[in-house]
Parts: sequence; C-alpha cells; structure tokens
Amino acid sequence: MGAGLATLNIKSPCAVTVLIQSVGTRTAAGSYKNGASICRPVHSRKISIKMDTKSSASKESLSVISLETLNMSSTVKLAGQKDEYDPFEHRQVEHPNSDIGALAHLLKSSLGTGVLAMPMAFLNGGLAFSLAGTIIVGLICTHCVHILVKSSQDLCRREQIPSLGFAETAEVAFSSGPPQFRKFSTAGRKFVNGALLATYYSALCVYIVFVARSIQQVADHYMEEEGIEKIDIRVYIPMLLVALVPISLVRDLKYLVPFSALANVFILVSFAITLYYMFNQEPNTEGTEMIAPAEKIPLFFATVIFAMEGIGVVMPLENSMKKPGHFLGCPGILNIAMFIVVFLYAAIGFFGYLRFKGKVEASVTLNLPTEEVLAQVVKLLYAAAILFSYGLQYYIPTSIAWPNIKPMFRESFQYTAEMIFRVVVCCITVAVAAAVPNLGPIISLVGALCFSTLGLFCPAMIETITCWNTGLGRGNWRLWKNCLIMVFAVCALVAGSYVSILEIIDTY
Repeated sequence: MGAGLATLNIKSPCAVTVLIQSVGTRTAAGSYKNGASICRPVHSRKISIKMDTKSSASKESLSVISLETLNMSSTVKLAGQKDEYDPFEHRQVEHPNSDIGALAHLLKSSLGTGVLAMPMAFLNGGLAFSLAGTIIVGLICTHCVHILVKSSQDLCRREQIPSLGFAETAEVAFSSGPPQFRKFSTAGRKFVNGALLATYYSALCVYIVFVARSIQQVADHYMEEEGIEKIDIRVYIPMLLVALVPISLVRDLKYLVPFSALANVFILVSFAITLYYMFNQEPNTEGTEMIAPAEKIPLFFATVIFAMEGIGVVMPLENSMKKPGHFLGCPGILNIAMFIVVFLYAAIGFFGYLRFKGKVEASVTLNLPTEEVLAQVVKLLYAAAILFSYGLQYYIPTSIAWPNIKPMFRESFQYTAEMIFRVVVCCITVAVAAAVPNLGPIISLVGALCFSTLGLFCPAMIETITCWNTGLGRGNWRLWKNCLIMVFAVCALVAGSYVSILEIIDTY
C-alpha cells in the first residue's frame, strides 16, 4: 500500500478532539517509527495528516489528536492521557480560605464606606429610579466579576498556569489572543495595574475626608457649646498624618490583622446603631422624588458603582480559596455575596433617603443628631474603623507600585527608599483630600473615573479577547454584550466625571 493522505477541515471555532485509527508503532516519546507525521499549520484551520502504512509488522494503535484553535497546533496524546489541565490542582496556597472565609472577605471588601453613601445616591436618582437602577447596576457588576474570574480560569487551563491575578489575566488574554492584539499584552497589564493604583489611592482620599468630616462634626458640637470658633476641615485632614504615617509604614499584612478585626467590630456596632436611627420614625414618601432631574442621574450611577465595586480583591481571593471551583456557579460564593450586597445597598439607600429626604449627607452617619451621645459614638467608631482600614487599603496599591520602583535604587538603600516612598505617597493622599474635602463629589468622581474603568470596562474587554478564538457565541452575542457594557462604562466615566468636576468647581 502507498502512503495515504487524510485531510480534516475544522469549521467550528471550538476546540476539537479527533480520534484516528492509525497503523504504526508508537515510541516512548509519542511519535511513530513508521513515519506518521502531523503538519501543524499556525493560522490555517485545515489540518493535514499523512500516514505511512507500508509496514506490515506494525501493530495497530489508537491515538488522540487534540486541536486547540488558540494557536491551531496539534499534539499526539495517548487515549488514556488526561485531556485538560486543571489549575486548581496545581495551586499551592499556604493558608487557603474556606468558602465561609472567602464569603466574609468578599462581603467586607464590598461593604465599606460606599454603603453609607447610598442614601445620597438615591437622592441623586430619585426613589423609584434608584431602586431599579441599583438592582440593574448590581447585576452588571456581578456579571463583570463573573466573566473576569471565568476568563482567568479559562486562561489558566489553556496556558497551564496555576493562577493569575487581575493584571496578569489581562496580559495573558492579549498575548494568547488574536495575532493583531498580542502586541498589546504588556500595555494591557500596565493599564490594569495603573487602574488599580488610581482606584485604591483615590479611595484612600475618600477615607481621609470621611474620617476628618466625622471628627469635625463631633468637635464642632462641643466647640459651639463652649463658644469656641469652629475649625475648618482642612485643618483636621493634615492632623490625621500623626496616625496615617505609622500605619502606611507597615510592610507585613500580619501586623494589620488586629486593626482589621477591630475595624470589623466597630463597623458592625456602628451599622446597627445607624439602622436604629433610620427606622426610629415611620417612613413616608413626602418630600421625596420618584425620578430625579436628568442632570443628577450620572451622579447616581457614579456613586452606586463606587459603592458596589470590590473587584480589586476578587482575583487574590479566588486564587487563595481551598475550593476555587465554588467561587462561581449556582449558588456560588460570588452570587451569594452579591445578592447580600445588592439587597443591603438597595435597602440602606431606599430607607435612608425616606428618612432624611433632601437633607441626606454624603455619608448617612453625618445625618445622625450630633447632640446625642449615641450618634457621636457612631460617628467616632466609624471614623476609627475607616482609619484602621487605611493600612490594608494602602498595602494593596503599594505592593503593585513599589516593585516597579525598587530596581532604581541600590540594594543597600532600598529599605530606606521604600520607607520614604510610603511616607511621600501617604502625604500626597492627604494633600489631595485637603484640596477637595467635599465627600459627595469626590465619591462620585472616584466611582466614575476609576471603578467604571476597572470594574466594568476591563472585564468586558478581557472576556472579549479571551473568547475571540474559542467562540463569541451564536451571532457573536458575547461581543455585542461586552460592547454594551464598555459603552455603559465609558458613558458613566465621562458623564459622571463631568458632573462631579462641575460640582467641585461650584463648591469651591
């Protein structure tokens, strides 16, 4: 018999496994002694398989050819060999999180100062519009977290990598995607890292303003009683450096654990008392709007996005889980956490706006009666909790920024340089907070500028690039869906930033 040529045309963009019956003796390396060869085209979907069947002494064997459209390469495997790489089995985590622990961390990352700003968001959107809008934004944010984690897991299997962070997911998505996008892989990683830095450092400015405003309210009450002239908030903000600088110098997370635990206790106590004040009167809709004026709607979306997004901690959390497969799915850790978050945010926003109506402040705790000792305790406890959380929030962007700066200094000077860097950046966050000490506009600006980019635009782009070769769905529905999300993110960024900046200008 002569040599036979078999040609296989791949019409589907999905990965295909082909079983072929071949004649030949397989060597230990997986090749064939009698000349079975596989042509491996890089960009063609036409696979040619040439088999030499001249030898009659050959024993019949069964081979498996796995074709992956990511690089259109093919490999010969034994039928009994494992087909798919499982990244979860290759992860080595020293202290993995349980499902309950992961749920607690995810809730804590989402239930920060943002929940206190929800009544103000409802003021900017109107009662009915905000209730529906909060649910819709919650679904979009949940979906974006889902597609980010799913894309990261798919890339880990495809590239046989145990785990990927947010920025690394973006880099690998581009580097393993369509040829025309691969040159943007490094830029994609740097863009995500830059967005993470901007998001967390901006959030620190919000923290500082919140702490200073809470302390100022309590101090003003007693100064007024004593007939002492009130102090401007811009004086309180730099005074916080006494506590912020030592916290910013902490380099090991284990030293921040006691502060984080104490902050959690303070938040729970304060939150419970805040709920008491919100429900100590019968709610009514008098003096509220169902739909706010159109010019305020961007502020609503920017505030809700700021409040709800905790995407920066999602990838580290999923990578540290004992059973990462439980993060997604139904019900899944993500779905349970986001259901609780959306429910609480909608409830706090709805009833907070009903209770305080047009007088609602940027943080609902600022609406509590300052003359009452219980309300003063809430304000100071929340201020202390946010102050203690500063170290953890500061640690995340610094761990991204410093490794890129570290090589610029000689080894003997690196420790001192890092301490100087930490102090300088801390002072910069304080300076920015002092420049714009109005909590409402700065929350909206951070939400519009940073969280819409990081939490909405980036996951949609990453999923699009990840699925480009493996399939965007019937009618390319994933492409159109992600385009809509990216358009929504850009609109939130532009409109929210514009309105927030105008409000800051009008204030000052």
